[in-house]
Amino acid sequence: MRSQPPRLLAASLVAALAATTFAASGTALAAEYERVLNGKFDSGSADPWWSSAGVTNRVTGGELCAAVTGGTTNPWDALVGQNGVPFESGQSYTLSFDAHATTAQTVAAAAGESVSPYRGIARQEFAVTPSKQHFTFTFTSTLDFPDAGNGQVAFQLGGQPADNTICVDNVSLIGGVKPPGGVNPNPTKKVQVDLVGYVPGLPKRATLVSTATTPQTWTLKNSAGATVATGRSTPKGADATSGDPVHLIDFSSYDTPGTGYTLSVGADSSFPFDISADAIKRLRYDSLAFFYHQRSGTPIEAQYVGDQYARPAGHVNVAPNQGDNNVPCRADLACGYTLDVRGGWYDAGDHGKYVVNGGIATWQLLNAYERASRIGDAAAYRDGSLAIPEKSNGVPDLLDEARWEVDFLLKMQAPDGMAHHKMHDAAWTALPTRPELDDQPRRLSATSTAATLNLAAVAAQAARLWRGIDAAYSAKLLAAARKAYTAAKANPAKLADPADNVGGGAYDDKTVSDEFYWAAAELYATTGDAAYRTDVTTSSHYKAASLTRAGFFWGGTAPLGDITLALAPTGLPAADVTAIKSAFATVADQHLTAMGQMGYATPYDNSVDGYVWGSNSSVLNNATVLALAHDFTGAAKYRDGVFEALHYLLGRNPLSTSYVAGYGDQAVQNIHHRFWARQNDPTLPIAPPGSLSGGPNSALQDPVVQRLLVGCPQQKCWVDDIGAYSVNEVAINWNSALAWVSGWAAEKSGAPVTKPDCEVGYSASKWDNGLSAHVKLTNTGTTPWTEWKLGFAFPGTQRITTGWSANWSQTGRDVTATNMSWNGRVEPGKSVYIGFNASGSGSDPTAFTVNGKACKSG
Repeated sequence: MRSQPPRLLAASLVAALAATTFAASGTALAAEYERVLNGKFDSGSADPWWSSAGVTNRVTGGELCAAVTGGTTNPWDALVGQNGVPFESGQSYTLSFDAHATTAQTVAAAAGESVSPYRGIARQEFAVTPSKQHFTFTFTSTLDFPDAGNGQVAFQLGGQPADNTICVDNVSLIGGVKPPGGVNPNPTKKVQVDLVGYVPGLPKRATLVSTATTPQTWTLKNSAGATVATGRSTPKGADATSGDPVHLIDFSSYDTPGTGYTLSVGADSSFPFDISADAIKRLRYDSLAFFYHQRSGTPIEAQYVGDQYARPAGHVNVAPNQGDNNVPCRADLACGYTLDVRGGWYDAGDHGKYVVNGGIATWQLLNAYERASRIGDAAAYRDGSLAIPEKSNGVPDLLDEARWEVDFLLKMQAPDGMAHHKMHDAAWTALPTRPELDDQPRRLSATSTAATLNLAAVAAQAARLWRGIDAAYSAKLLAAARKAYTAAKANPAKLADPADNVGGGAYDDKTVSDEFYWAAAELYATTGDAAYRTDVTTSSHYKAASLTRAGFFWGGTAPLGDITLALAPTGLPAADVTAIKSAFATVADQHLTAMGQMGYATPYDNSVDGYVWGSNSSVLNNATVLALAHDFTGAAKYRDGVFEALHYLLGRNPLSTSYVAGYGDQAVQNIHHRFWARQNDPTLPIAPPGSLSGGPNSALQDPVVQRLLVGCPQQKCWVDDIGAYSVNEVAINWNSALAWVSGWAAEKSGAPVTKPDCEVGYSASKWDNGLSAHVKLTNTGTTPWTEWKLGFAFPGTQRITTGWSANWSQTGRDVTATNMSWNGRVEPGKSVYIGFNASGSGSDPTAFTVNGKACKSG
């Protein structure tokens, strides 16, 4: 679990509270609504209570005890508090709590605003002694703070000369007239569509939320508002997973490419969307760009990501970082050595780096390349395809990005061949904390069998792919893989500690037979050694025995071995390989059957655990099963199922939300991240395009969703809030799934069957935070253009300021230029020259369309 950030009641709050009056006795309350969470501390956790600098929280004996460093000047110099507490202006509240202290002192309880200008609602002082006492006071709120907003309750413990410990329990805040929770801040539509678009030639379906029991008339309109298609919906009835009464709308018969379509039923209209393959082809690369953003140990440069996302290198031993070049084990492990573990990807919204999560994430990127090399389009990942520093080194860029993590995994190998499970901060850092400003000491957790087998599997896979690129590196990888596998067999049950969750997630895994099978499969596919073959064929997981609708994830990796055995040539019997491929089709059929009954079709099995942490990655991993079933059989139904999964993620869901940042009119922005944290700090950016939110989690495992979403239907257990880490964090193994599926989908989205009838030449002169571009449009077709429309997307922060010889417009990153009255006609073989000036920075656009058709770039 991730940390909840302290947002502190500042000194200015005290002045605001000076004029506040308190009721002398318990005024009758409008309702007994509890406003604070975890006020009894019965679970043994302090979450979501935070402490300020100089204060350490511990739950002891069912109480929250705050150890306070003495010598502070003001009461607010030492704080314990909780954020997101809802208040309603004009309503009465009673705050009550039990408290005692090692040494008697005055403690103030305060309610107010957690961010500037720190307006106050109420504050009262209490004399706390070594004997436990019960305190209470009642006040009327003068401010409105919605659920998960900037309301706060805090105890001010400072202003004392000596150290002290103050314990509180049974903290309660009751009052108000609105029941907490149940609020979705994003507007939802009655007509739910993919907010981004539908690929020409493929099914186009939407969901209508309606209690009507008879078919409803739908209308498809183009960007000019003209009706282009109509039809009737199919009633489906109540949808248990979303809680919505639904109809199905199928408008697949309309297939004209374009932008700005809307689908409406009566007065209800959808968000706009396109009929085009452009967005999914762009997502193939934006989803991969996520990994460069997450790199540790290197500066993230503006020339690749734009100014707003650029940052210095994190964790390279430059103060205040304590660095990753000589990280010791946790003190209780006493391993006797340190490791240089610089590099790799930050796992999620914090600064930890984990072998078991890095393992599956790296494997998915490498497998995307291996699959494309064997049966797909490897040219899509050619050198120069990504905006990364290695884009001109002669190696496919997807392999370059994966190597950044592969090298980190090698560094996590201990001298005995085992791999350390993870490394991260000794304590959770505040939100936000830029990587280069993280001052926490870094620590290695113990080695584990699961981590060691992850290393063995990925290193063996990587050795296979680098064999023809860098033979020496390939040999190094294979040696590490063999050493790790041998060490794991000598330590077959060294499991990660589930209690090792301070400063980083535990990632504990009680079963490792699946990792043994996966690692053996990779080693056998790479080496052909008989010993590895025996371990594969005698495993209980052999021939996709563990593949179910539940899919695979970092703790259930046997199907990864199956995928490799189905794709890579080995000496296995042909019948066994056929059995593996057939298992993928069987499970894919199960998904399609279930999806046919859903209001919002998605390959996800919620029959046992509901929607879980990272459910969107499960959707994508199951979409991978559908994609491979299509690869193995050629059946179009499986391809269509993959696109249904993407439609769900990109907006055809009960929240009318795209879970992929930068994609759609209502896309996730406030993901849980310590740098992409604009919600907490307006100087910081939102999530970059292509970042995937974890998605609905019906277990409600963080304070924000516990306050907001009690009673939510499973698919609606999500909110776009930076504090909602159990539903809205990012993670490398979630984006790797998105990268695999979007890359596959882009490949299946079709390509022009004839020579493009346009060519675009683009050149730009650049300076600090600006550029001047010249664009040449050439008609390479056989008929004249009577008018033209150029389209492209900026990969960085560029914004057009002036333009010439065209009508220029820009929405987000998407740029459009249309002809002037005098240059609209372009004869075959002739060109028109246009240009613009822009602010911002980033690499040059690489994909252009004229009149909606893809052009050759030259």
